[in-house]
Amino acid sequence: MMMFLRGGGGGGGGVGRMMMMMVRHFSKKRAENVRKINPKVTPQEASSIAQNIYQVINQNGPLTVSSTWNHLKDAGVSGLNSKTHMKLMLKWMRGRKMLKLFCNQVGSNKKFLHSTLPEEPHGQSSNTLEVKLETEKPSMKRKKLSQ
Repeated sequence: MMMFLRGGGGGGGGVGRMMMMMVRHFSKKRAENVRKINPKVTPQEASSIAQNIYQVINQNGPLTVSSTWNHLKDAGVSGLNSKTHMKLMLKWMRGRKMLKLFCNQVGSNKKFLHSTLPEEPHGQSSNTLEVKLETEKPSMKRKKLSQ
């Protein structure tokens, strides 16, 4: 039994590594299930608030939480009680796949932005579409030339 705990006698230590892996595995927090977030309002009211938030974020591009709050105050969205309630609604919307949260890192600073786009908002989707169109055009010409 003692040999097993010490790693089998010769140069092992595999048990120690396995114990460390288990400790590391069980010490991690589980990811929060954002689908089960309670928006603290009726479902009808939550959907109308979510539509208003979606419109504001869609019109003004990717926004941080504080800039979203400022835009929503200017737009006069009813139903939001506080900035904390807005954050809860944003999390609820992310769980419903209405919003995407992404991080822009500049140096040691991180900026978390909410966006309505499913992809990264750097315009990569339109560039890939243009590339696909450019690659399709020459192949069509080749087919015409060979016929």
